[in-house]
Amino acid sequence: GLIDVLVGTHALLEEDVRFAKLSLAVTDEQHRFGVEQRARLTNKSATAPDVLVMTATPIPRTLALTLYGDLDTSFIRERPGNRPPVRTQLVSRGSRRVAYEAIRRALAAGRQAYIICPLVGLSAKQRAQAAEDGRMGGALRGEADLAQPKAAREEAAYLAAKVFPGARVGLLTGQMPAAEKAQVMADFSSGAIQLLVATTVVEVGVDVPNATVMMIEDADRFGLSQLHQLRGRVGRGQHPGEVFLVADPGDDDALRARMEALLSCSDGFALAEADLRARREGDVLGSRQHGAAHLRLANVADDGELVSAAHGDARAILAADPELSQPACAGLAAELKAVFGNPSQDYSRGA
Repeated sequence: GLIDVLVGTHALLEEDVRFAKLSLAVTDEQHRFGVEQRARLTNKSATAPDVLVMTATPIPRTLALTLYGDLDTSFIRERPGNRPPVRTQLVSRGSRRVAYEAIRRALAAGRQAYIICPLVGLSAKQRAQAAEDGRMGGALRGEADLAQPKAAREEAAYLAAKVFPGARVGLLTGQMPAAEKAQVMADFSSGAIQLLVATTVVEVGVDVPNATVMMIEDADRFGLSQLHQLRGRVGRGQHPGEVFLVADPGDDDALRARMEALLSCSDGFALAEADLRARREGDVLGSRQHGAAHLRLANVADDGELVSAAHGDARAILAADPELSQPACAGLAAELKAVFGNPSQDYSRGA
């Protein structure tokens, strides 16, 4: 009990981290934590602590829980610091030179840029296959893609050698040692690195105001919320930002709808709602963040008013009879006991 406020990473979730009296748990970038991880933190208190979660893009499951009344919400609608808007555009894989040219212009003007890849690196088997079918050599001649999907390690080497030979290109992935990652980020922040090739490790917690262009390879492999978070890494200073989504939707209507949602909207909550409609709310009583809906009758994306009314009824019942001991609540108490197996619980605590 000698520490009043403890700030930490996922290490706070470890079993040997114990609190004398945890009364408030604040989770920043909440979408980066799993359901069970967030529960583990709040369960470190003998009594239910107050909980504050913050995110620019609430994941679909969280949005569903919000509709269930598990969370009270507040919204910050203004862009921080009156930042200029970020322009987002979709380019095909065959037209990625458009993004390359935008990066060249930015670097020539003294700005910096990101190129995001979905993979860290190619496996030995993938590299052998790429060499065997000619894609490796073709890429180095600028004739073909190095790999599909893009891998950051190989892409950084290719870009430094063939596309941006005069630029200072850096590589950042989550698999690098902590000291090496810290040095790369320090070099990027100082301007020693002009172009950073990275995985989604830069999705949150990275603030380089001089970075104005981002190119996201294989954008179809990322969720809407993740793309929105990545987009937030540019345009953080006085200069407008540009984001290029490299993908080929083709005849895939669902993919095209996702890309168009990102192109037309910069509101993280609206994008999360679009993500919810596309992926459903997941199992709101379990651990999955998305997937097949748990509910059989309600769709939280469409039935918000109904869910809100039901929640109001539930609060009224619990306010009048928190232990559900009255005869009128016998059926409800039996159902809750069957589902949760705790007949002595004060149900109002979880309302």
